[in-house]
Amino acid sequence: MSLGMKKIREQSFAKLTVSFLEMNKMYNILTLNKIAKIGLDRLGDNYAVADACENPDAVLVRSAAMHDMELPESLLAIARAGAGTNNIPIDKCSQKGIVVFNTPGANANAVKELVIMGMLISSRDVLGGIEWAKTLKGNGDQVGKLVEKGKSNFVGPEIKGKKLGVIGLGAIGALVSNASVALGMDVIGYDPFLTPEAAARLSSEVQTTSNLDDIYTACDYITIHVPLTPDTKAMINAETIAKMKDGIRILNYARDGLVNSTDILAGINSGKIAAYITDFATDDILGEKGVIALPHLGASTPESEENCAVMAADQVKAYLETGSIINSVNLPRMELSKPTAPRFTVIHDNVPTIINQITAKFSELGANIENVDSKSRGSIGYTVLDVTGNVDGVESKISEIDGVIRVRVIK
Repeated sequence: MSLGMKKIREQSFAKLTVSFLEMNKMYNILTLNKIAKIGLDRLGDNYAVADACENPDAVLVRSAAMHDMELPESLLAIARAGAGTNNIPIDKCSQKGIVVFNTPGANANAVKELVIMGMLISSRDVLGGIEWAKTLKGNGDQVGKLVEKGKSNFVGPEIKGKKLGVIGLGAIGALVSNASVALGMDVIGYDPFLTPEAAARLSSEVQTTSNLDDIYTACDYITIHVPLTPDTKAMINAETIAKMKDGIRILNYARDGLVNSTDILAGINSGKIAAYITDFATDDILGEKGVIALPHLGASTPESEENCAVMAADQVKAYLETGSIINSVNLPRMELSKPTAPRFTVIHDNVPTIINQITAKFSELGANIENVDSKSRGSIGYTVLDVTGNVDGVESKISEIDGVIRVRVIK
């Protein structure tokens, strides 16, 4: 055998060996809560899933608090099986180049149904009526007469024809709006960040406004579906409640911090607020008249948990295997196909010249950049390069660039 043929065979064997290793690369997935099996099953045989591991590539979490958790250097991604990410240290993750995903819309229908139920049970005193009816046990044939005599204590208005204000028209807010229209309500929606795609999901009968006071002053029911931020914290307070109609019913299935509970109770005691319905039971409101507090049941359906698990698993898998970022709360969206050449993903500060500095490192080695894509979100940028040719040592060279947060190679 000639030396040339021997070299070709050695190179081919090396490539096959690398391909085999890459196809069989194992990823370690740490679960901090129980994640529905239907989601975990989507990960495949090259994923080791456990509720304890030393060097996880990704974390799947629901409600477990991660703020005090040490984030290992191996950690590339965290996927929250749910919409809210208050239990995850987003800023810390961004600084370490860890992508944080959530699953918007996966539990939207479950929450929508609970909101509709909340409007109904707050309109007529259904819960009080159920408890009162139990006290009639043992009255034999007299129960019917007693029911007719006492039922007037539990009357209340129908929701048909009433005006509903929906604050936040994301996945949940849109479903609530459309369902309420179908039930005969007049619906006004508010969302300063309403996208054309989100607007297209709304029924044509849903009115929208850019002024929150239009909702506060005109509506019989108000439901809140916004994230908790410094701008939305305690947005329902004494000042905003004063603008509302007497007998207002307020529903909060988003976050407890969106309302000032002291002001809510004062509004109930004065008669301004007919009912406050929330999915966040806190000590100060439990057992108070006019408050219906649920034990965070919004996403507590098997369908919702499965939807969230599937979406979270799919997002983690796509990121680990291709570098795709879908539904991240801290990095820009980028959908990518599987790489056909070594793929370099670079998380970096969103500053001038940094992309040129990154590409220059490949040029210095004579490598060829087949494809490059770069996007940013606020102060963070994400650049993906598919490269052929000599790339030996380029990963460490890119890491040395000022402003580069994390470099990863997907082969």
